[in-house]
Amino acid sequence: MTRHAPAAAPAWLTARPIAHRAYHDAKSGRMENTLSAVRAAIDHNFAIEVDLQLTADGAVVVFHDDTVDRLLQATGRVDAFTVAALKAAAFKAGNDHVPTLAELLETVAGKVPLVIELKSNWDGNRRLESAVVPILAAYEGPAVIMSFDPDSMQVMQWLLPTMPRGIVADRYTDLDDWGALSPRQRFSLRNLSAVPKVGASFVSYDLNGLPSFAPSKVRASGMPLITWTVRAPEQAAKARLYTDQITFEGFDPDKA
Repeated sequence: MTRHAPAAAPAWLTARPIAHRAYHDAKSGRMENTLSAVRAAIDHNFAIEVDLQLTADGAVVVFHDDTVDRLLQATGRVDAFTVAALKAAAFKAGNDHVPTLAELLETVAGKVPLVIELKSNWDGNRRLESAVVPILAAYEGPAVIMSFDPDSMQVMQWLLPTMPRGIVADRYTDLDDWGALSPRQRFSLRNLSAVPKVGASFVSYDLNGLPSFAPSKVRASGMPLITWTVRAPEQAAKARLYTDQITFEGFDPDKA
């Protein structure tokens, strides 16, 4: 397969704060990654970060966790539910249902930019990427894609080369999350070794891992560096020293 040159990172990526899983507030009934939180982000003119996963019947849905237990009145893995069963499960707050990618795009309709993370099981299965491509290819609004898994972005480099791609990374020290990866894999991911290979045009790095050599080198090269997850104004002040834009939740960065 032909390796495509990186699509340029859009200027909007660093122009406005990015609402983590949309502008959510469970106390107000706006759960993360729901259309209510998406509409709130649009109202505030924030870019929106969301997560994509695949259901048992191959639908692309907007949901972060591997399991539904934390957010829904149900239990089990997301990929064990059909899209109909997932939509029938109520959130623990608010009146939303789990949206599909198509519903997300219809709601946003280009009003604000989207930063779309593809979740990976790290098993080489690329069904999610294959399902996402025709939906995103038809979308005319501003959007970028990213993943912790470089193999995901390498596949997207082949399947949707015109959409800018990014790598998400952290320090990979939490073995509850990353223990299945080898020390060599974690070292490579922490140091952003795959950025050139996948044609990444930006990096999203954990604020807790900043400052550090690899993301600083990326930024010094002129590649945009955004950070996650900024949860307070004082963290935003730190982020401004080392990055070009924040992915935030839990406060309004415009008011801060």
